[in-house]
Amino acid sequence: MLRVSELPDGRPVPSSGSLCAAFVTDLGVSGASISVVSHGGRHSTICSSDDTAAQAEALQFGLGQGPHWDALASRAPVISTDLGAASEERWPLLVDGLGGLGIESLFAFPMLMGAALVGVVDLYSLTPRSVDQEFIATASLAAGRVAMGAVQRALRSATDATSEESPMAPALRREVHQATGVIISQLDISATAAFARLQGQAFVTERPIDDVAHDVVLGRLDFDNLPDDNTQEGE
Repeated sequence: MLRVSELPDGRPVPSSGSLCAAFVTDLGVSGASISVVSHGGRHSTICSSDDTAAQAEALQFGLGQGPHWDALASRAPVISTDLGAASEERWPLLVDGLGGLGIESLFAFPMLMGAALVGVVDLYSLTPRSVDQEFIATASLAAGRVAMGAVQRALRSATDATSEESPMAPALRREVHQATGVIISQLDISATAAFARLQGQAFVTERPIDDVAHDVVLGRLDFDNLPDDNTQEGE
């Protein structure tokens, strides 16, 4: 089993799953996921250690809130040791959505290549988990060490037409980005506004954003025919 201390700095690893497994093994968390984010905001999920990690990452992606997004915005670790605590009010929609997954603690660590922010490592625990500076330092260092390998894997996935997506590793979330493009055409709005509309539709219909995107791409859902108050605005 690959360990955090053995994560290759910029060199290939045996598999993308090894990247996530290393965080789980050495940091004592319940699960992990790794995502690469381009300058244009495109998310490429490289791996998830298990289905719960995949669902937690997908929920944050769909809602647009959580440690994942805060770590990207702040370029710093984001720690929530007890999501059920009354004092935890940062992400109400996320906390509500995570209720059925049994997740008690969430952590996110930005992946940096020098000064460049390239993605985020999300970790979760099924029990309230306190962390110390050693944990934060180790996870931060490991996130930096996997950054190059994660980016390389995302680039290979983007150029490999035979690369298949799965719930555990939805890769480039091609349909989400395709659907965003369709909405741009339908409503003549910016990419940011189109993605916000997609997120809003997923929220109000209580469906995963990937499922809503699938309907848009197949022509089952036309945002031009939706009432304005049925989705989020974001011009």
